[in-house]
Amino acid sequence: MGKNWRLASRQKALQQRARLIQAMRRFFIEQGYLEVETPYRIPAPAPESHIDAVVSSPWFLHASPEICMKRMLAAGYEKIFQICRCWREGERGSQHIPEFTLLEWYRSGCDYLGLMEECEELVNTIASAVGLGEKIIYRNQEIDLAKPWEKISVKEAFRCYSQISMAEALERNLFDEIMVRDIEPRLGIGKPTFIYDYPAQRRAMARLKQEDQAVSERFELYIGGLELANAFSELINAEEQRKHFLQENINRHTLGKPTYPMPEKFLAELDNMSPSAGIALGVDRLVMVLLNIATIDEVVSFTPEEL
Repeated sequence: MGKNWRLASRQKALQQRARLIQAMRRFFIEQGYLEVETPYRIPAPAPESHIDAVVSSPWFLHASPEICMKRMLAAGYEKIFQICRCWREGERGSQHIPEFTLLEWYRSGCDYLGLMEECEELVNTIASAVGLGEKIIYRNQEIDLAKPWEKISVKEAFRCYSQISMAEALERNLFDEIMVRDIEPRLGIGKPTFIYDYPAQRRAMARLKQEDQAVSERFELYIGGLELANAFSELINAEEQRKHFLQENINRHTLGKPTYPMPEKFLAELDNMSPSAGIALGVDRLVMVLLNIATIDEVVSFTPEEL
């Protein structure tokens, strides 16, 4: 067999990727975070309607390390981070791959607003480490990384970019369709954008706002129309979290998908967790953005089709 030229062509991107991950790790260590490693194979994933876990019979490969990392918070760890492999069934496209790298970090005594500030610091630190300034090019657009970044609520985004309101979109079951088609491509253009205060129906594992129970303390980060991160002020009420998981399993059943067992040990420990915030950031996608690379295939060593 001759030389694998496709793999060889990625060498420069993979060298930059390695520098990026090294800078990422240094950032958190310097901020006083503890790097942790949690199991990749778990007995029960967090039930979510649109995320399908990969079966590793009789358990599952994790789609995110959040359940184990939150158990560590509940045990008294205050600032933790992890860079790890994750798996999601059926995710394949120019921006998706079924086995991918995720950065996840959690901080006690913090909310989602504090994580926004950390995101700004992290991305700018990493960009500098790989030889970039405050202005980058992605998808033929100049993006200014200088702080502060743009912030827009989900409600406001519907008002700006949709023909119907957020409330009407939810009522007509069009929320996800409008987000993907009309709103997400317009986020992070010219400046990274935090879209925040998701409706309670799309709270995931976030707590509701005290002053407005119709919305949750959740944000996503977009750069150049590409989603990079998903963050919450964490829900730390076990009874409420159980109800959410049960509803997600009902949603999965309605969609014809398998339901998942309850992560009972996580739920049993959740009430011990102090007010905290957590975030997951896609490492492969961040590499794509900072290196101005169009497809995820060019920033990983091997795609599934090449194995």
